Amino acid sequence: MNPTTKTVTHTAGTRNKKLALTTAALAIAAAGTFGVVTANAATGAPAASTASATATATSTGNLTTTTHLTVAAATHAAQAALDAAVKENQKVSVAVVDRDGNTLVTLRGDGAGPQSPESAVRKAYTAVSWNAPTSELSKRLAQVPNLKDIPGTLFLAGGAPVQVKGAAVAGVGVAGAPSGDLDETFARAGVAALNK
Repeated sequence: MNPTTKTVTHTAGTRNKKLALTTAALAIAAAGTFGVVTANAATGAPAASTASATATATSTGNLTTTTHLTVAAATHAAQAALDAAVKENQKVSVAVVDRDGNTLVTLRGDGAGPQSPESAVRKAYTAVSWNAPTSELSKRLAQVPNLKDIPGTLFLAGGAPVQVKGAAVAGVGVAGAPSGDLDETFARAGVAALNK
């Protein structure tokens, strides 16, 4: 699994370079690239794809590098999780959020309950926020019960982080099955699909 690496620079008077960079980025996104991609601001051309990814943000002056899942990869993970649920005759919703907790993809399976899309997003958000499966996080409530009061979180099994070199770059959440264990099995199937 190779999320896209985005490099953002802020330099005055480089309108043509920014346009070339934006064009290159759009072409890469349109192609559905799953690999790590960087762009050279001097030429606006994509640099060679590599198998490694920067899992942590680095900051030097005006330059920040982060690793994010592409929309194509997020959609692939969500569909794999939904397919795993359908195979088990479960009616669920699936959500994939990026490393910042922003929703990238939500799929509501046929017959899934009305609460399931929001629950799936919250489980994915919780998994990426703590870089841990939500089944493990729900056990922490015994020691720190006010964790559940953090906005946007849901400490129920069904969320799994997507990791690169140990760092969370996204989260997959599933809701709607009769048990959180089933939800989490489907979420893990979505994560596993990114490693194929």
